[in-house]
Amino acid sequence: MLRDKVEEALRTVYDPEIPVNVYDLGLVYNIKVEDNNVTVTMTLTAPACPAANEIIFDAESKIREIEGVNDVHIHLVFDPPWDKEMMSEEAKLELGWL
Repeated sequence: MLRDKVEEALRTVYDPEIPVNVYDLGLVYNIKVEDNNVTVTMTLTAPACPAANEIIFDAESKIREIEGVNDVHIHLVFDPPWDKEMMSEEAKLELGWL
């Protein structure tokens, strides 16, 4: 399923300052696939994240590489604000936050 491939691709995108992918960090709020067009609604750990452009570009590029994807739109939002409680249990363990 295309949505699963998008999720898999997002698990390869990292904030350069945090050794956990953006999906497990809880930065991805929604993935919508319609007619092979992908829209991802996501946030950053902080609005002033210095790696924002790099993260967004990396996410979009990796999704575009998926066979069958026609177009990709990344919507960056800051509401609700990210909080470490949004992280997966695996991410919290990896960062030693459990």
